[in-house]
Formats: sequence, structure tokens, C-alpha cells
Amino acid sequence: MNKNLIFVIDISGSMQGQKVKQTKEALLKILGDMRPEDYFDLVLFGSHVQSWRGSLVQASEANLQAARDFVQHFSLDEATNLNGGLLRGIEILNKAQESHPGLSNHAPILIMLTDGDPTEGVTDRSQILKNIRNAIRGRFPLYNLGFGHDVDFNFLEVMSMENNGRAQRIYEDRDAAQQLKGFYNQVANPLLVDVELQYPRDAVLALTQHRHKQYYEGSEIVVAGRIADHKLDSFKADVRARGEGQEFKKTCLVDEEEMKKLLRERGHMLENHVERLWAYLTIQELLAKRMKVEGEEKANLSSQALQMSLDYQFVTPLTSMTIRGMADEDGLKPIIDKPTEDFLPLEMLGHRRTFMLSASQPPHTSPNSSIPRLPNRVTGVDTDPHFIIHVPQKEDTLCFNINEEPGVILSLVQDPDTGFSVNGQLIGNKARSPGQHEGTYFGRLGIANPATGFQLEVTPQNITLNPGLGGPVFSWRDQAALRQDGVVMTITKKRKLVVIVDNGATFEVILHRVWKGSVAPQDFLGFYVLDSHQMSARTHGLLGQFFHPFDFEVSDLHPGSSPTKLDATMMVKNRRLTVTRGLQKDYSKDPRHGTEVTCWFVHNNGAGLIDGIHTDYIVPDIF
Repeated sequence: MNKNLIFVIDISGSMQGQKVKQTKEALLKILGDMRPEDYFDLVLFGSHVQSWRGSLVQASEANLQAARDFVQHFSLDEATNLNGGLLRGIEILNKAQESHPGLSNHAPILIMLTDGDPTEGVTDRSQILKNIRNAIRGRFPLYNLGFGHDVDFNFLEVMSMENNGRAQRIYEDRDAAQQLKGFYNQVANPLLVDVELQYPRDAVLALTQHRHKQYYEGSEIVVAGRIADHKLDSFKADVRARGEGQEFKKTCLVDEEEMKKLLRERGHMLENHVERLWAYLTIQELLAKRMKVEGEEKANLSSQALQMSLDYQFVTPLTSMTIRGMADEDGLKPIIDKPTEDFLPLEMLGHRRTFMLSASQPPHTSPNSSIPRLPNRVTGVDTDPHFIIHVPQKEDTLCFNINEEPGVILSLVQDPDTGFSVNGQLIGNKARSPGQHEGTYFGRLGIANPATGFQLEVTPQNITLNPGLGGPVFSWRDQAALRQDGVVMTITKKRKLVVIVDNGATFEVILHRVWKGSVAPQDFLGFYVLDSHQMSARTHGLLGQFFHPFDFEVSDLHPGSSPTKLDATMMVKNRRLTVTRGLQKDYSKDPRHGTEVTCWFVHNNGAGLIDGIHTDYIVPDIF
């Protein structure tokens, strides 16, 4: 189907810098992908609201070029009149649908991007929600994109759900423009609108959502429910929808003989899988409804979602998780929390529930039983980021720094034979002066094994297992040992995370909490390699390239520019380098104070020691 598309873009002062640059970059790419039969307009809101054309125009080459010029040259405008911007975009879509009959056959879509809270015009959130509901009146979906961590994402999520859309967070990464473009690609090709799956009355019970405003290319609609007793022979599904100017109708019947055969052969597996799918969809719908109501109704929905989560053993925002057979040296059993208490719904505070998660592996007697003894010296990266490379055959250590901007993602370990990877994203002081180097630290790690689908995201706030699939979220206060897809993950009460991969590689992540007056602007992570003997010989990355033996020679020791440090000449990888004897700190054994390590420091971002140059190790995504 062709589409009528309105972009509503926040141009308040908080969007300055990288955010507005990436937003413009994404909009330019999106304009380049629009089809000539599509219609569109752009609305900008800051202290004031402005629209590019004020009505839908066709995506002709002339109009697209004019829109590109508009995008490239618009400037920021202080406050955030979110309510006014959205109402202007809705008004343009409504007028087009009413005054141009030909456009009523197109799929209307409204996309809004903001990075902050409403500060101009109507600022009361409940009034904004009411205004938007009354203006859209269920006629088209609203998709909200929340840029960064300062946005009230719950508010955007409720608004989208009330208007047949959804919300998505856009992270302040180097690939933010790609994230924005990626979201647009999901809704760029609508196939059907007003989709409804109808079933015979009294034939099905407890049906999940079966009406959808729009259906897009590459997406799927899943409906689950219970077939009533003795109703299988009358079961069917009628699909009703609208396409480009025509009605879409299809009836799906059940082949009863084929169904009976399937149930005989695999019924035990299907029954469990389908019922859990139904439970999962139902829980998600209860949680979504719960966000839109208050008082007793919210408490009732919370109670239903909680009970189903416990019955079917799903980790949700209303449940916690306890692992069987685990206790620390003090005899305390661990509790694994989904969110922290600060983010729990008010009605759940003081009444937190836990459930037992059945494990597919033998239980550990202690979280510490999974942790190997630490070698005397390890390879790793910590603080600003200082890379420490232990060379056991030389009984010596090399070190280097990487100076890059906050937001950059670096490849630390990459094994091309298995696909296993570890990437790290830098954080720093966002308020630093232009051109001035200040410390950067690792604030986000992504550990992935695509062969098994395993992903682990680590930040100073949380540890998230399989984040793309809505996996469980752990806090650093938890103590746990979990096994999944050949990976054992252990969290200890000493703010350490140990990851063991197929018994052939062991990594440790250290959480550093900053204190008042600390040189670090915020909490950060350290990453250490405790064992890498089974990683392939082709393993690469800023750390991975040093997993296998290499040689170097140091000669011509002489006083350096600092009277307290020696310089020397190093031959490594057929290169002659000037290096400096110095000290770094290894926090793998003592995360609070660290242990001093003497090393030869390689200058200029490790130039000559690392393969290629340091920018070769910049990657677009954390996974």
C-alpha cells in the first residue's frame, strides 16, 4: 500500500549536537527511500510549532529535494511544545483523509521523535494523552521514538499504545541514525490496514489481541487462545482487512485429520509450547493495559499478570527470580531482581514476590563455585581505557591507551571461527570542552555468540541476558549462577561478573562505582581475560589479537622525558617503537584498590603494537 506519512520532530535545545545531526542524517536517508506514490509532510516543534508544507504533498523528486533542503537547514528552538507538534501533525493527516478521497485508500502513519519532557504549551501528561486520543480517534497509529535516557519513555509508551502504535527507545550511540532508519524500515511498507481475525462464536476462549490497525511487510500477527471443548470440528479463522482500495478476505480452515495426526505425533510438545505462547501474549497485553489505568483497575490487572507470570514462570516487571540450590559463604540465598525497587509499580512495593526458575543443568552449591582461580597476571582493559597485555613467555607486560570519543564502540574480542565477540562502548563527560581530551571509560559491554543466539549486555546499572528477546535483567546486587547455550554466567556480591564460554574462555567484568570528587564522571566497567586457551588462532580485536604467543625485544634503555621514567626501543612485529616504563593498575583481584602492574607503555593509541590503526576496531553495534 502507499502511505500518508507525517514526521513530527523535536527541535528543542536539548537536541543540539550529535542528536540533531543524527536525526537529520536519518531523515535524509528516509526521504531517499520514499516511493513516488507516497504522500508526506514534516512538522517541527520547539518553543513554537512549524510545518514544512502544512499539508500532505506527493513524494515527487522536486518535493523530496525541497524537503531535503528544509531538513538540512532547520535550526533548534529552545523549549518543547510536544502537545502542539503532535496536534499539528494529526490535523494534517485528518484533513488529508477527509478532503482527498484518493488518499483515504493510503495507510496513514504518524511518527514522533523527542528527547525530553514537554515544557511549553500543554505540559500536563494526562491532558496531553487525552488531547492526542481525541484528535486521532483510532484512525491511524502513532509511533513514538524516545531519543536518549532523559526522555519519559513510559509516557511515550502509554501514548503509543492508546493510539494503536508502539514506542521505541533510540540510544545515544554512534549508530543512532541507523537506529532511526531501522525503525522506519519496519513501517515503510504497509500491506493491510484494519486487520481483524474473526472466529466462530463460542468456539474460542481467552483470545489474545486479534485486531490490528496495520500490517507491515516483514512483520507477523500472532493470535492465541483456547479452543472450546468439542469445537475443533467447527473451528475456522476469517481474516478481514483493507488493502489498496479493496477489501481483503480469507478463510482459514482446520484440516481435522492432519491436526489429529500432528497431535498424536507431537502433541505433548505443541501443547506446552502453544500454551506458553498464549500465556506470554496474555501477560504482555495485561501489562500494556495496566500502564493505561490507575487505582483498583490497575491493581487487578497487576494481580492477574503476576499470577500468570508465576504460574508459567516468566520473568516480568512484577516478578523476581530465585535460583535453586545456591547460597553464598554466609548462607544467604540469592534473589535476582527484574527492576530495582525505584522502578517498581507503587502497588507492588513492600509485597515483592519470587518464583523458582527450573534449571536445565545441575544446580551449583555456590555462585563462587563457578569462578576459576585468577592467574597472577591477566590481560584486560580498565579505567581510561588502559589496555594491559600480559605476555607470559616474556614474563612482562605491555600497555597502551585508546583515546576516542564517548559513544564509540570498540571491538575487544572477535573470533571469526565461532562468531563469538565482545564489544565495548565508551562513556565520558558530555559537558567537556570541544577539542579537549578528558577521560573515557567503558560504560557498556556486549558479549555475543551468534551460533547459539546468546547475547549478554552489561552496563553499570544492569546485566541483561538476551536483551533483544526481552530476557531477564539482573542487578549488580544479585548473586547468581546461570547456564545457557554453553555459557556459564556468575554474579558475585563483590560486584564481579564472570562469563565462561564452553569451558575454553573465561572473562571477568568489574563494576566501578564512582564517589564524589572522583576523576571518572560516572560508574564504569573493567574487562579482564582470565583464560583464552581454546579461542581460535584467528581471534582478533584490541585484546583478542594478543591471546596467542608473540615476541618482542626491548633494548637501549635511557632516561625519558620524565625524570622518573625510562624510555627504551622495542622491536615488535618487525616494527621499531619508542616505549616508556610505567605503572598501570589491575583491578581483577581487588576491584576497590587495584594492584600496580609495571609495563612498557606504547604511545599513540598502541600504534605499531596493534594490527592496523585503532580506528580499524570501531564497530557500529554493541552486538
